[in-house]
Amino acid sequence: SAGFIKSPLSQKRLTQDSVELHCEAIGNPIPEIQWWFEGNDPNETYAQLWDGAWQDRVKINATYNLHSTSTIYIANLTGDDSGMYECRASNDPDRNHLSKSPKVKWIRSQANVFVIERPDIKVQVTSLPGKLILTCNMSAPHLTIDGHEWTHGDKVLQTDTEPSAFTSYTIEGKREEHSGVYECIYKSNPIITGEVNISVPPQVTAYKKSEHGNEGDTGVLTCKSSSFPPVITWVWYKNGQTPIVNGSGRYIINFNGSKTELRILKLNIEEDTGDYHCNATNSYGSSSAVVNLRVRSRLAALWPFLGIVAEVLVLVTIIFIYEKRRKPDEVLDDDDGGSAPLKSNATNHKDKNVRQRNAN
Repeated sequence: SAGFIKSPLSQKRLTQDSVELHCEAIGNPIPEIQWWFEGNDPNETYAQLWDGAWQDRVKINATYNLHSTSTIYIANLTGDDSGMYECRASNDPDRNHLSKSPKVKWIRSQANVFVIERPDIKVQVTSLPGKLILTCNMSAPHLTIDGHEWTHGDKVLQTDTEPSAFTSYTIEGKREEHSGVYECIYKSNPIITGEVNISVPPQVTAYKKSEHGNEGDTGVLTCKSSSFPPVITWVWYKNGQTPIVNGSGRYIINFNGSKTELRILKLNIEEDTGDYHCNATNSYGSSSAVVNLRVRSRLAALWPFLGIVAEVLVLVTIIFIYEKRRKPDEVLDDDDGGSAPLKSNATNHKDKNVRQRNAN
């Protein structure tokens, strides 16, 4: 007969959230698993759920390998989704026969899902000189609050254990420096989250303000903007003139929400040298940055080496000429002048040694 090794767990959820229930069963042969639902209405009876039910809000994944596993996922919950969810398992060959009753009854494991109306959270951003104050206020707290957390992405900015429906977080600095999505999290069951958006026009910066390339190579110019909301459109200009069209001539433009890249194929000294403007636009405005491109001749890299070679040749030539102009008799006079003092010193030392031996 079949038996459960994992049963679904009762859960609390908010409207518009999702819920996931998991069930596993063993037996020989491997049992089949079904999901059934009974609402809170007194007149409602159990109804079988299948993949794609409730306007495709229900997803059921099942595997039958050594034992049976099944997971039901329900998206965009409403109050009508509250009720009893039942995992049924059976390995009786006649379990789905239309006229025969199964010899072994379906075994059942149940879990309650409570869908609670989502409270309204009013959010606000207040700008003061040198700082921003973010606030969340739950207008209708239905649940017990055990504290709060403020987060930005994966980073926890602040945490407390206050039971209040109001919570705030202060940011030091300018609005443009701290754009993004901040979350105020209420520690309750279930957890309730509000979003506070700090929105600004794009803050565009060039990856490098000045780029260099060799004639005939590919030049790459890059701009980025990490501000919120993301950039909708990127446009490149040459010397502030008409926009550069992607794929026209030797230009290739790549972009995503936060970064754009202009590639110029087969660089030309006369045509491609100059200032390039990258312009970004989002729902709050536009901004741009400038990248200066300098194109060098292919021989430019050889000039430092040729300069060193020239210096070495000049130095060798000067040494050679100097050696040639030295007179042979000057060399002999130097040798004679150095030998006389050596003989005199040797004689003096010899006399001194004789006198010392006589004295003793």
